[in-house]
Amino acid sequence: MESETVLDEPPPGRVTDDATSAVTDLYRGHALGLMRLALMMVGDRGTAEDVVQEAFTGLYRRWPRLRDRDKALTYVRSAVLNGSRTALRRRRRPFRTVHQPPVWSAEAEAMVGEDRREVMEALHRLPARQREALVLRYFGDLSEEEIADAMRVSRGTVKSTTSRAIAALGKILEGEQ
Repeated sequence: MESETVLDEPPPGRVTDDATSAVTDLYRGHALGLMRLALMMVGDRGTAEDVVQEAFTGLYRRWPRLRDRDKALTYVRSAVLNGSRTALRRRRRPFRTVHQPPVWSAEAEAMVGEDRREVMEALHRLPARQREALVLRYFGDLSEEEIADAMRVSRGTVKSTTSRAIAALGKILEGEQ
């Protein structure tokens, strides 16, 4: 699928109050979900926060040139994926799971924490595109069309990549038990 350019030639002038209001609203509504997406991709909170902030900063700078402002969330989601890829390429240390949300007991926390760690490590052993497809589908709860837009691929590619990723993840997890 050909990538559709979202930007148009900029009108004369500066970024307006319209941009401030629109990007702020988008940030309030979607920053947490995008933060989770970035965290799943890069594995550490600080880097994930930086990736999301850069994505929204880029949207704000480009707001006057956006041709279809209804696709601003798609633009930011793609920017988060691209920023995550860049962060992973620059990283010199292996992926580590840092975020462990609270659970109901010490025993449950240990079990859930170990399962989560195994899945995260297996997820990060997948090729980047397979990992992205799974994270967007099962952690981001996006439709095939939204995933295709974010990854800039066709829906068929999303389906086949997700299918291969699930099979590969299953094999990795079976081999660890």
